[in-house]
Amino acid sequence: MDTKIRASIASHFDAILDVLSEGVYITDTAGKTLYVNSMYEQLTGYKLAQLGGVNVRDLLDNGAFDIALNPEIVKTHKPSTRVQRLKNGKTLVLSGYPVFGENGRLCFVVTFARDITILQDLNSRVAHHREMLRATQELQHVYLAKQKEDSGIVTESSSPAMNRVLEMVDTLAQTDATVLLLGETGVGKDVIARLLHGRSFRGDKLPIKVDCGGIAESLIESELFGYVAGAFTGASSKGKAGYFEIASGSTIFLDEIGELPMNMQTRLLRVLQDGVIQRVGSTAPKKVDVRIIAATNRNLEDCIKEGTFRSDLFYRLNVAAINIPPLRERPEDIDLLASKFLNTYSAKYRKTLSFKDETMAILRSYSWPGNVRQLQNLVHSMVITAKGTVLSPDELPASISGIRKEEHLFSDYMKADGRSLHDIMRDMEAEFLLKAIKQYGSIQKVADVFQVDRTTIFRKTRHYKKAASGNESG
Repeated sequence: MDTKIRASIASHFDAILDVLSEGVYITDTAGKTLYVNSMYEQLTGYKLAQLGGVNVRDLLDNGAFDIALNPEIVKTHKPSTRVQRLKNGKTLVLSGYPVFGENGRLCFVVTFARDITILQDLNSRVAHHREMLRATQELQHVYLAKQKEDSGIVTESSSPAMNRVLEMVDTLAQTDATVLLLGETGVGKDVIARLLHGRSFRGDKLPIKVDCGGIAESLIESELFGYVAGAFTGASSKGKAGYFEIASGSTIFLDEIGELPMNMQTRLLRVLQDGVIQRVGSTAPKKVDVRIIAATNRNLEDCIKEGTFRSDLFYRLNVAAINIPPLRERPEDIDLLASKFLNTYSAKYRKTLSFKDETMAILRSYSWPGNVRQLQNLVHSMVITAKGTVLSPDELPASISGIRKEEHLFSDYMKADGRSLHDIMRDMEAEFLLKAIKQYGSIQKVADVFQVDRTTIFRKTRHYKKAASGNESG
């Protein structure tokens, strides 16, 4: 090349390097900074006046950046590429090259720096959205399967008390009001929650269910409200959205709300009042559009007295409350529910099954401490283990049927003891009525359930009591 041209290029060396779209960093073999172009100054915020003459090892020690290529290239005499993170939070891709003199000796190391912070952030967002989509699809699959299994189970009832619940569901579903579901374990609070969501204008969105008692107290804040990158030890470098963020535009069902720690109750109150959440480690509140349905089997007023539940949160939740009656208070529904469960599980396992009349009679007379869930699980189990096509009392657990393997249900009556068949049947009837009174709590309720006159119950049970008293005194 012409000497004049070389001289001209050399005189414009700085200007040539400054038009490059990548940062340029030149060091000598000892690691001393000789030159940086204007793009490198823009990327890092460090000026040539600050860096000139400073060794890259000192910059590493001071935390200006976390990696330098000079020592490696001086040692290997080979190009190298690494990812570098700056003190200002930017991420650069470094490509370093050795420069040799005419004698073959290493003279300089030239490093090109390209900013990939935006690209990395974009990749992180894409990965986050993919993860959220995957999680949502999994939740949707579970929800639709559960919705199909529960389809029709509580959409109709023979019980006036349960019909009032379903009427409230229809009324409240048309609003965006927060709803508090109350009732014993197993009455179907989660099913009612799904009905409320499914019949609302949010019904086409996937609801999120949160078991407040099933999340470790140390994790519940980050699970509910999410966290930003680096919020705590072990946190994802990408951050994570919480349940409220994921449920935005839909419904969040907070099951067993009475188990929520007091500090989380304060955070939940803010969501109810202002409609905002704040991720762990963030100072910026975020607006969420979420309909809240809460449920508990606890007496929250007692919890308030005990100091385990905030009164202001209770009043916020209790604006629209639905008290779901236990199954023992709506025995009219036992036939309906048992038949629906039988049809559901018979179809699932490709069986054709029916209940024997005696079996249904026993199911009706049982008190069901585990409520609808207990009945559902029982029928499920009976369908799985059924040998024939008719489910008999022998296939019921002894705790429900009262049948022991070595005794028959009526073994106590097989000995006549001088009594006629008429007397034995009268005693059986009276004993049954007394047990029914104990179960349902009043003679009037027994009269309504079994469609018999109150005076008849008085007459039949009085005779049995007198006979039993006479036997004891004799």
